Amino acid sequence: MMEHTAPIQTSSWPSALGAARRRLRMSQLTLSSRTGLPQGHISRIESGAVDPRLSSATKIARTLGFEPMLIPRRALPVVLGILREFDSGATERRPSAIELLVGDGEQDE
Repeated sequence: MMEHTAPIQTSSWPSALGAARRRLRMSQLTLSSRTGLPQGHISRIESGAVDPRLSSATKIARTLGFEPMLIPRRALPVVLGILREFDSGATERRPSAIELLVGDGEQDE
């Protein structure tokens, strides 16, 4: 199972995806082969030179162990607080945002 990391802030999410890819020791070429997106396009997304389609961003995020989701603005402080709580010294695997919101039961993919 992939380790989940802190949520990606919208202002820097392209560079955060690049950082997540590097943490996994995955090259852009490997990410390209796993997503079906050209390596050059991944490079331009990570550098912020292009604004990817939602489908491309979703493919990249899922390949890197993230699950894109829409969070109502009014719930965002609570969700970020819960995630920060798990980042503060927790030694166990941090649950995904979905596990936090709906429980830790098995999910259909």
